[in-house]
Amino acid sequence: MKWGIVFDLAQRQSQLQELEKVTEQPGFWDNHDNAQKHMQKITQAKGFVDPWLALRARLDDLDALAELALEEEDESMSEELAQELQEAGDALVEVELATVLSGKYDQSNAILTITAGAGGTEACDWAEMLLRMYAFWAENYRQFKFDVVSYVEGESAGIRNATAKIEGPSAFGYMKAEVGVHRLVRISPFDSSKRRHTSFASVDVIPELPEGEGVPIKEEDLHIDTFRSSGAGGQHVNKTDSAVRIKHIPSGIVVQCQNERSQHANRRTALQILQARLNELESTKKSQELQGLRGDKGEISFANQIRSYVMQPYTMVKDHRTDVEMSNVEDVLNGNIDPFIRAYLQWLAGQGGEG
Repeated sequence: MKWGIVFDLAQRQSQLQELEKVTEQPGFWDNHDNAQKHMQKITQAKGFVDPWLALRARLDDLDALAELALEEEDESMSEELAQELQEAGDALVEVELATVLSGKYDQSNAILTITAGAGGTEACDWAEMLLRMYAFWAENYRQFKFDVVSYVEGESAGIRNATAKIEGPSAFGYMKAEVGVHRLVRISPFDSSKRRHTSFASVDVIPELPEGEGVPIKEEDLHIDTFRSSGAGGQHVNKTDSAVRIKHIPSGIVVQCQNERSQHANRRTALQILQARLNELESTKKSQELQGLRGDKGEISFANQIRSYVMQPYTMVKDHRTDVEMSNVEDVLNGNIDPFIRAYLQWLAGQGGEG
């Protein structure tokens, strides 16, 4: 298989075998933290190798099926072959993307923040629609875990901002394609005159760091409050009396978590988010590395939009970076955003950058 050579499959298999040999050494589990980090490397390596091996086995089966279909001249078998080829093609797209997701943080979980732009209720409602879109994408299209960890409601509807944690293989690698300003054009459900409105919301994504990695956090630098979460919150937010808000005094960064059932769990999640944001800040100061990963969001306005969602006077979702368009807006808002993500990652690979 020539594609196996192009994507260095043999080398990846060799690297995986070397990693697995280490686990057989005496005393491997003596240092539990190091062992866990090593096992994470194995999981990442298998996440690349296994899909390629499965695809190669599938194509071998298709070769045999094609030969049989020619011999038997069976129309139903030909239909089955066509379906299998389509599914194999979809699988090929997915494994090709795995070769693109090779950045330092691409295999990490993602921390998503959505912020409503100017425009009051309209913008807050749009921010909540985006939150719902990403929840549907994560859970229904990727089988990822999606948890809203904090949110601030809009005055009349929607949300002013929300932070969610997305857990799954390469969650950050995929979600970095969504960083930027998203624009909605529609007939406002809040306007009695039924006029067309334009709303903006920004999407920011940072990677969750492995435990023990990142800028050290001193207890004396933290101001911690507890409060009760309130409001509707949606299906991903639990109501508790032990929501936690943490302010990192030296940087001024404030994070909060209100989705867990216990104060201890909320504190732990809030600290994970704080750690990720401090690392982002430090890395930006030193080398702009994470700023490059996240992209330049800029002001939440027309000039900085990455994607437009138009519901009136026509229906169209267009990504302004790749020119990919989809006419079924409802389908996109129900989570079908993989075509945009794939196109952006492929474009990014062609630019030679991490995006």
